[in-house]
Amino acid sequence: MLHGGPGAHHDYLLPQLLDLTDEFELVFYDQRGGGRSRVDDPAPITWRTHVEDAAQVATELCGGSGTVVGYSWGALLAALHAIEHRAGRAPAGPRAFALLDPAPMTRAFRNEFEAEFARRARSDTIATLRAEAAASGLRERDPAAYKQRMFELSVAPYFARAEAATGLTPFRVTGRVQDQVWESLGDFDCVTPLGTLEIPALVVHGRQDPIPLASSQAAAAALRAPLVVLEDCGHVPYVEQREPLMNTLRPFLHSVA
Repeated sequence: MLHGGPGAHHDYLLPQLLDLTDEFELVFYDQRGGGRSRVDDPAPITWRTHVEDAAQVATELCGGSGTVVGYSWGALLAALHAIEHRAGRAPAGPRAFALLDPAPMTRAFRNEFEAEFARRARSDTIATLRAEAAASGLRERDPAAYKQRMFELSVAPYFARAEAATGLTPFRVTGRVQDQVWESLGDFDCVTPLGTLEIPALVVHGRQDPIPLASSQAAAAALRAPLVVLEDCGHVPYVEQREPLMNTLRPFLHSVA
């Protein structure tokens, strides 16, 4: 299971994705630079660093390969790992993967996402919710609850409905790592090399995700894989459409087991 970010940690995928443990053994880890894998080494952490780490985890904990479920940046990381393995530049490539609301597959799609996220963050709905929180006295009355509310509002643009953000486990992102990874990708385009892969794949995308649906459509087409679009769902399907997501993931995971 590859979490998003980069620079985040696996905890915010829980508890929802643990639904799958009734049938499958799941392996989570905090990617380098975030969570319990934070480092003091000033050397830049790049996308290649993450691919090398993913390959080593697969080798040591998954017998050399396995089915990867990647979420957001984790889905892009899964794709990068598979592409590098196909080109002979990385060991222990995934034997199959499910890409859940994958991060933008090209720099152009990422630019579209950033503009849409910024637009949503400035929306009247979120401005009203911020004003209500500021006027509530919660900051003085219960600082921990106020901090939680500010987190929810910071991630609300990812959701189809802002109120659904209350279901997401709080997390932190190490900004330095996030910036370094995206900078290392440069003017990237993963769509074309995805077409060289010959592994079973599934792509899932929330209809209201701020990441363009066209990005996942392009990825699914290149992979010759099914694309499942979840309605009334933004970027966090395991919170917003938990049961439909599990009903989509389980048959795929059984088919490649």
